[in-house]
Amino acid sequence: MRKLLFVVFVLLLTGTLKAQDPHFSQFFSSPLTLNPAFTGKFDGLWRLAANHRDQWPSIPKAYVTTSASIDFPIMKTRLPEGDVFGLGISGVSDQSANSALKLNYGSISMSYHKALDENGYNTIGAGFQGTYSSMNLDLSKLTFEDELRANGFQQGTSQDIPIILSNGTKQNYLDLNAGLLFSGSTNGENNYYIGASMYHINRPKVSYTDKDWYLSGRVTIHGGGTFPVSDVVSVNASVIHQMQNKASETTLGAALALNAGGESTNPTNVYIGSWVRINDAIIPYIGLEFGGLRIGASYDVNTSSLKAATGSRGGSEFSIIYIKRPSDVKGIPCPKF
Repeated sequence: MRKLLFVVFVLLLTGTLKAQDPHFSQFFSSPLTLNPAFTGKFDGLWRLAANHRDQWPSIPKAYVTTSASIDFPIMKTRLPEGDVFGLGISGVSDQSANSALKLNYGSISMSYHKALDENGYNTIGAGFQGTYSSMNLDLSKLTFEDELRANGFQQGTSQDIPIILSNGTKQNYLDLNAGLLFSGSTNGENNYYIGASMYHINRPKVSYTDKDWYLSGRVTIHGGGTFPVSDVVSVNASVIHQMQNKASETTLGAALALNAGGESTNPTNVYIGSWVRINDAIIPYIGLEFGGLRIGASYDVNTSSLKAATGSRGGSEFSIIYIKRPSDVKGIPCPKF
């Protein structure tokens, strides 16, 4: 009976893995996990980005996710004016159930953006990404109901784990991702964009048992823009819809940017806004931008039926993006949020 219960647990765990990837509320601050076509699509020499998310803190270490990336345009002198060829490297660490399950992966991505006008304000591009992933199940951190005895936890269901996990506790696989992105501007000051991406195109096999499970493809449609209202105020809006297996989510919102420095190419901005993940959470956001560095903080206020267990505490998230710009930067509008 214990073996049967554990088999059900493992299958449910694997089913959860194929249902939804790690994700960020500040999806706009983790460009290479959102769409490979974002690679190199910024106005500068190189870009560093990092995110850290602690979801449902009332459930100790339920999900802790960290990402980091660097990307840059290459071969600038060999390309037509306005075109961009981008190259990027990124990594993600996702820990679930107090680190009982760990997912780590590293990616290499590239993209090409073709200018549609002589100023390079409007571009259309495609990106591709290859990923090597490693998933590890730490058996020492798993406990089950039948192990709770009068004198504390004693060995029970866990002794059957090595027998049931016929494929071991580590899984490694290769992954392929791709995306498209259109970015435009009407006057060289505003920006609007729309993109689509698909992750796990090759549907890699991921299973701890002898039953074959395949990682479902994740399809993402997203868009947004930056629209100046005055010399010191602009609106930054974005929306994203993701689908994977039978799971889906939609997040949309905006932030006001208050330019305290007055410069447009290298602004000092204060951001205040909020996003909403429909039927799940309200996400207040604050940010500060100066000298090419943007720091953001958000907090998920849970509004779904899970709020009874979480105390409405959906989780905190922090992001950093730094863009190194040359002194003669053109100021071509690119996606920001």
